[in-house]
Amino acid sequence: MQFDRIIKNGTIVTASDTFVADVGIIGGKIAALANDLTDSADIIDATGLYVMPGGIDSHVHIAQPSGDGIVMADDFESGTRSAAMGGNTSILSFCMQEKGDSLRHSLKVYHDKADGECHIDVAFHMIVTDPTPAVLGQELPALVEDGYTSFKVFMTYENLRLRDDEILNTLDAAKNTGALVMVHCENEDAIRFLIGQHEANGEFSAKSHATTRPIAAEREATHRALSLAEIVDTPIVIVHVSNREAMEEIERARVRGSKVIGETCPQYLMLTADDLDQNEMEGAKFVCSPPPRDKESQDACWDGLQRGVFDLFSSDHCPFRFDDPEGKLIEKGKKSFRWIPNGIPGVATRLPILFSEGVKKGRIDLNRFVALTATNHAKLYGMYPQKGTIAIGSDADIALWDPEKNVTITNDLLAQGCDYTPYEGLEVTGWPVHTMVRGKTVVKDGELSGEKGYGKYLARQKSSLTA
Repeated sequence: MQFDRIIKNGTIVTASDTFVADVGIIGGKIAALANDLTDSADIIDATGLYVMPGGIDSHVHIAQPSGDGIVMADDFESGTRSAAMGGNTSILSFCMQEKGDSLRHSLKVYHDKADGECHIDVAFHMIVTDPTPAVLGQELPALVEDGYTSFKVFMTYENLRLRDDEILNTLDAAKNTGALVMVHCENEDAIRFLIGQHEANGEFSAKSHATTRPIAAEREATHRALSLAEIVDTPIVIVHVSNREAMEEIERARVRGSKVIGETCPQYLMLTADDLDQNEMEGAKFVCSPPPRDKESQDACWDGLQRGVFDLFSSDHCPFRFDDPEGKLIEKGKKSFRWIPNGIPGVATRLPILFSEGVKKGRIDLNRFVALTATNHAKLYGMYPQKGTIAIGSDADIALWDPEKNVTITNDLLAQGCDYTPYEGLEVTGWPVHTMVRGKTVVKDGELSGEKGYGKYLARQKSSLTA
């Protein structure tokens, strides 16, 4: 058999197995896993490297409208380029429905932004902000059949959040169509109450972002989201969980028989609320929601990754430039924390942080790393086994990792649109040195070698949780 490309002498790691074999690739697919493959003019020597499924980051915000005078730092070209630098081969980006707009039109807007721009493969989750009877009864079922099989709702942000009755109706529509719902859980009324108190006391700096979004506001909303899903009897995903109290709500719901997926992110392992407490506007670099917590919460999130409370490890990449009046330094953000653009970059650093802090420090093993960063995402969001594993017939989406490569993270390594990384100066061990999408090299040794437009849109099957 003649192969387009062979990867030789590497150690293959999947979510369930670790073994030494060569990988033969034909037509962008994995065609053979065997020893001593030789029939190719293109042979990559992976001696000393791990051959792993490319990362799938299923929680990414790119080119999303973010308010008057605010521009997100990444478009689809820069966002997917940076993702590839960090060993990712697919992302799932959010497509936000603006009030009064149809879901179908919102998706067209995002497809127009992405078409011809992407370095890696892309799929879309929908954000439902205006769940009218027409949207839930007509649009949503048709879109699910077209491969848009997941969507997100917010319990916070005044222009995005849904009331409980709207969430119930949306969950019911998901149940009837087989779609999967993701929920951002924070109690907006509690947050607005606390913002009022802080501003009345003259507390306007970035550190107040953390104290106006306390653990209790996340815990209560998590409990409420889980209760609403239990009433409707449909699965949900609780995204970007930051603390033990919210984790305990997930565990209690599972004991009651609910189908719940938990997700956490690097910021809840590596940052704390103290990072927001800096002079001038430096703390704005770390403003995201939910905010980073404390060392105890970091330890809890590691525990959740180890014990299976969390099935997904995502970035929640939501980048805004720091030194930019259309980014973190927007004029009104200087006057009050409530106006600082909310989100941090992270699509390129997600995998190296988890590998170094998780695998190399003995917190998780290699197979768990692959599950948390690729396989579980593919299974949950209807892309498996095309994506998320190394198996015959799967797309040859592969990242070669040097497990001993020492790297100091700096923003200039990440090829992103953002002008900073919250992990500047962090030393990590283990780095993706070669990223392939459907058998084609996109990044090698930190250099982009692919061209934009190679990445394609992925229509998806229904979730393994709802099918």
